[in-house]
Amino acid sequence: MLRIPRFAVVLGSVLVLGALLLASSATGRSQAKPSNVQEPFISSKIAVVVGAKLIGDRGKWDGSGTLTYAYQWLRCNNNAINCKSINGAHETTYTIVKADQGNTLRFQVTAKNSEGSTTAMSNATGEVPSKTNAPAEISPPTISGSAVVGQRLTATNGTWQGTDPISYSYSWQTCNAAVTSCSATGKTDQTYTVAASDVGRRVRVRVTAKNSAGSSSGLSDTTDVVASGGGGGGGGGGGGNAVNVKDVGPAGERLTVDKVVFNPNPVTSRSVPIRVTITVKDTKGRLVQGALVFIRSTPIVTSTPTDAPTGADGTVSYSIQPRSDFPIKNSFSVQFFVKAYRQGDPTLAGIAGTRLVQVATRTP
Repeated sequence: MLRIPRFAVVLGSVLVLGALLLASSATGRSQAKPSNVQEPFISSKIAVVVGAKLIGDRGKWDGSGTLTYAYQWLRCNNNAINCKSINGAHETTYTIVKADQGNTLRFQVTAKNSEGSTTAMSNATGEVPSKTNAPAEISPPTISGSAVVGQRLTATNGTWQGTDPISYSYSWQTCNAAVTSCSATGKTDQTYTVAASDVGRRVRVRVTAKNSAGSSSGLSDTTDVVASGGGGGGGGGGGGNAVNVKDVGPAGERLTVDKVVFNPNPVTSRSVPIRVTITVKDTKGRLVQGALVFIRSTPIVTSTPTDAPTGADGTVSYSIQPRSDFPIKNSFSVQFFVKAYRQGDPTLAGIAGTRLVQVATRTP
């Protein structure tokens, strides 16, 4: 009987195992179907009226091999859902037609490679007005504040074109996490206090602009999924190591702007709102709830959100819109001044903390 040396058996096992690992690794690399890194967006900043030409940007994608892209413009209802494909609208540009009146529009991109395909779509335009000189959206409404139960969200009107004067009204909505179903909350003020029933959902605001010629509406982007905020009730500082802003200061501690996160970073487009999340702590390292936060670009090249309080997690998020003079350059940054403060404190004698931060920009 032929005897095989033990070292040969071991060597053979190692070779087989190595081959299996290589095959597995190769298979893993080949099974990377496209994934959307930055969602598509409509890059033209013009009033959404009949005859206007919209330009769609496919956003950013990742995936193995060569990616190919297919485009489709969608006509949606004025809540930006129940979307249907527009016949023949398969290019990156689309000219608004009369059939779009009373509806919103979205730009959909399907990326494909040898492993499969993935579809993503842009946020909706404002409602295309049905009458000449009625308000038409140029830039959408935005929301500032933290999506945490008990926190207050504040809406901005966005930018509109039409015969002056233009008045604005508000309708707050909650949506499922996928934003395929949204319903009105019944709240119609410019501010909205996040409710316990909103946990697990997203919040947005519908702004209706009205003048002597007619009315049309626009939708903000949705907030992050609403969090409960944790911790005990009674307006306390949340759980864990959090403290309410009213309890900061007796021992000489002050507020600090601990962290500022920009998304996207770098910024590559003036058309996509920048999401800024700011974390506030005190000089003892405790998260602070209820601190008001001010942020403004220097020089002013973006919208400036309304000051909003930090949530039970010590954070507040803003959606800010780059202006037409926002610089998009390689190896360049835009600076922001951030201030955390307590409402009612003297300007010079309070516990406020400030910080200068910056976000990078890059040509697409």
